[in-house]
Amino acid sequence: MSEPQLVVVRHGDTEWSQNGRHTSHTDLPLLPTGIERARALEPLLARLTFARVLSSPLQRARQTAQLAGYGAVVELIPDLVEWDYGEYEGITTEAIRERRPGWNLWTDGAPGGESPEAVAQRADRVITEATGAGGDVLIFAHGHILRVLAARWIGQPAVAGERLRLDPATISVLGHEHAYRVIQTWNAPGG
Repeated sequence: MSEPQLVVVRHGDTEWSQNGRHTSHTDLPLLPTGIERARALEPLLARLTFARVLSSPLQRARQTAQLAGYGAVVELIPDLVEWDYGEYEGITTEAIRERRPGWNLWTDGAPGGESPEAVAQRADRVITEATGAGGDVLIFAHGHILRVLAARWIGQPAVAGERLRLDPATISVLGHEHAYRVIQTWNAPGG
């Protein structure tokens, strides 16, 4: 049997995703626009069949999964939580760089939080679990962890995720071409 593809969905809009604040463990709900965009995912995803549906345990990802029609079958996977921003939780990149010029999450990590290598290890565990599912897998999670997941899918270090913009409530497909893992679709609007 061939390796499955991973269909990854970033959660809908939250207050902090709209204003650029780093959000890892702060468990924010979706905004009305996020709810609307998550619901718009349902008809697109309903065309596909999944062996497993995985989600971050944080409410913004869980709620997106539910609104997209997968609330009854979603499995919560702690490795899918967002990058731990430590001391930078709730702070924008611009504000961080005022205190620490040149800071880059993708190379520097976050003090009191996670390094890029630690996030890559979590992404690798998710990939291992997903590829053993016996079919395609749907994943609901967060911007930075999904960008690292995509980088690791194609055999790149976590820092490669820096070049993969990922908007809220978008669908991406990590698939295959010939014998290689590829990013088949990226940052496609959900509705």
